[in-house]
Amino acid sequence: MRIVKVNASKKYNIYIDRGLLSEAGEYIREAAGGNRAVVVTDSNVDKVHSEQLMNSLRNSGYDAVKYVIPAGEESKNLQVLAEILSFMAANHFSRKDVAVALGGGVTGDITGFAAAVYMRGIRYVQIPTTVLAAVDSSVGGKTAVDLPEGKNLAGAFCQPSAVICDTAVFDTLAERDYNNGFAEVIKYGMIADEDIFDILERSIDEIIERCVKIKADIVNEDEFESGRRQILNFGHSIGHAYEKLSGFSMLHGEAVACGMVKICRIAAAKGICADSCADRLTEALMKFGLPVKADYSAEDVAEMMKMDKKASGDSINLVLPLKPGRVKIEKTPLESLKDLLETGE
Repeated sequence: MRIVKVNASKKYNIYIDRGLLSEAGEYIREAAGGNRAVVVTDSNVDKVHSEQLMNSLRNSGYDAVKYVIPAGEESKNLQVLAEILSFMAANHFSRKDVAVALGGGVTGDITGFAAAVYMRGIRYVQIPTTVLAAVDSSVGGKTAVDLPEGKNLAGAFCQPSAVICDTAVFDTLAERDYNNGFAEVIKYGMIADEDIFDILERSIDEIIERCVKIKADIVNEDEFESGRRQILNFGHSIGHAYEKLSGFSMLHGEAVACGMVKICRIAAAKGICADSCADRLTEALMKFGLPVKADYSAEDVAEMMKMDKKASGDSINLVLPLKPGRVKIEKTPLESLKDLLETGE
């Protein structure tokens, strides 16, 4: 087993191995305690993984109940959040109990937010079932739901008690969903560790460990995103705009892939990085069948980016590549976004 330690405001472990789901109850008991557990999952994951987790929780002494949300980004909203909170209240959950997120980023984000606000905070555990969630959203304590105006605009920082990553569950993913996660893997190669480009064909356990170590180090240094943690947003401000403009027909990783290439092309046009930077990124993304361009107008993307949670006042911080493995944060006026996006055409 691979174990990565996070030393943020709450210290916790990330466990990575095949077959952990059947043992999850023991790890949750050790990390979070409590007598009762609510498992939040989505309608797709429920069909293949819930029973194993529920059995593990009950075998570990938990009185476990389950709440299933419809699969898809559309469920990451205030109404579904309220439904989860009401379910917990109706089942008389207390501050001593634990919430368990079993699913991808949507499930993890909304369950973490529910845990953050229910009775002003209860413990929760992340069990990611996608590569994307394993290397990104399950680690670091950022929880949120979407508003009609944009992604992740309502949320809270709330660190989990543990992250349990059973890489065997990825065997059940469709190819598109599996590959979707590699946009975030490749992101780590762009922002912090160029060597990741050379390990993309290795075991998924090793890849996830490498990525979460990078994220853990960044979170340990800057838990609340006031400085260095912002580099994790590489490609995301543009990517979130693409995702929203597509009506979420683009998966998150697909939108981020296009956003990363776009910001690389912009940086190259401004002389901040070489053209080869975008070329190397594009080649890596295309190996996993990820798109590298989204056909939305600069005006529409710019307007959507103005609603991004990273916008502040009349500016937004963009993460620009210097070369693979190194980026910088640049404060950019909102009024210049349209022209900037046209630069990278």
